[in-house]
Amino acid sequence: MALVFSSCGLGAVMNLSALKTNVSSSRKKFLTCKRSKIVASNQGTNTTASYSALATEPLTKEDLIAYFSSGCKTKEMWRIGTEHEKIGFDVKTLRPIKYEQITALLNGISERFDWDKVMETGTIIGLKQGMQNISLERGCQLELSGAPLETLHQTYDELNSHLYQVKTVAEDLGIGFLGIGYEPKSNLEDATIVRKRRYDIIQGYLDRSGSGPDLGLRTCTVQVNLDYSSETDMIRKFRASLALQPIATALFANSPFSNGKPNGFLSIRSHLWIDTDKNRTGMIPFVFHDSFGMVNLQLLVIGLSGMSNMHLIFQCASYTETKAISIDFLSGKTSHLSHEQPTINDWENHIGTIWPEVRLKRYLEMRGADGGSREILCALPAFWVGLLYDDESLQTVLDMIADWTTEEREMLRTQVPVTGLKTMFRDGPLKHVAEDVLKQAKDGLERRNYKETGFLDVVTEVAITGVTPAEKLLKLYNGDWGQSVDPLFHEMQY
Repeated sequence: MALVFSSCGLGAVMNLSALKTNVSSSRKKFLTCKRSKIVASNQGTNTTASYSALATEPLTKEDLIAYFSSGCKTKEMWRIGTEHEKIGFDVKTLRPIKYEQITALLNGISERFDWDKVMETGTIIGLKQGMQNISLERGCQLELSGAPLETLHQTYDELNSHLYQVKTVAEDLGIGFLGIGYEPKSNLEDATIVRKRRYDIIQGYLDRSGSGPDLGLRTCTVQVNLDYSSETDMIRKFRASLALQPIATALFANSPFSNGKPNGFLSIRSHLWIDTDKNRTGMIPFVFHDSFGMVNLQLLVIGLSGMSNMHLIFQCASYTETKAISIDFLSGKTSHLSHEQPTINDWENHIGTIWPEVRLKRYLEMRGADGGSREILCALPAFWVGLLYDDESLQTVLDMIADWTTEEREMLRTQVPVTGLKTMFRDGPLKHVAEDVLKQAKDGLERRNYKETGFLDVVTEVAITGVTPAEKLLKLYNGDWGQSVDPLFHEMQY
């Protein structure tokens, strides 16, 4: 059994004054998908970056653009990378699982199903098998970062295999896993904390930014990572997916309980992000500016960093936290770091310290949906693949959102976690917009000719009825469950 050791990363602050004076890129120079010091790898956070030895060398301005352009792929190489998190619980007590139980689960999966162990300071923190990774979130949520796959049927098979392996080992340990967006019963003090050095630092930053520990300890999401072919294709997909992210939040809303009772939201997971460092989260309006693109480095990087200080640095070997440390990626100056000049690895880790509703890396990451049932976990990638991987559907939704204002997009982002598909938008409830968008997703899947439209059935019902998964749970809570969340652990267990 092989051991894979966790690498250390580095988050950084941009020196924005230097940035403003040093940017002088030419659009023509970078319009095509250029490779520089990065060797492009398959998309998805699960994949290992195939950087050359130059990945640790000092950056140039061109390298920052090349990072994004290295994600460009021809259409036949577009893939689907799905990530989903699950909340673990003790079957007898319904309390959060203990750290010893989650490490026993990882060891058991490794031994029974031939996964390599990922270790940090002698402790197992995850698993790796081919291009799939199993990792632990801050509150012991179990995450699968799936392989980049060609069809939704392959995604479905991957999910079923993963859930089978987890359940096989978990049953022997007396633990189970929930498909929901937020831990429904226990108090925050009951949460089990995964002691990963990177998480300790990030959580401290999130605490200071206003969201507190809830985001790291009790939330669960399902995400999909999708490819782009060019700068123009990236911009089109980014704008469409960002504007429509509240539609996904509504369709997949599935976190109405906290501390054993209704919390007043349909998606408290989504709401919590609203209170988190607004400079690094949300609907990032600069994406809709005419000048937005890979080449407009000044707008891109300023937008990504939000012009805010980030008081954390991950230093190799020790992950020590420091304050007011900055990296000027363009002048090559840095301070208090283990190397004298920033590298492409520093840049990549810096990109990982922003959390908008759609995140651009070397692929586009859809971040607006709550975790849910097996069917929901397959519906989320189906929704976005149908919209973004078909030219006709993509153009139709771009036309649909073309006159949406910044204020309207922000209103949807803020209100949808509370009222879901009943949110009023222009001349009617958001439900009607969701139905139109789902039609485009279905049409896009049909034109792929992989017989994938069935994966949308569960969210099609949500759109037609206007009743979100969260509202179904609330009806059960106030009816058959006798205002108790305990039955949820049986109903929503994988």
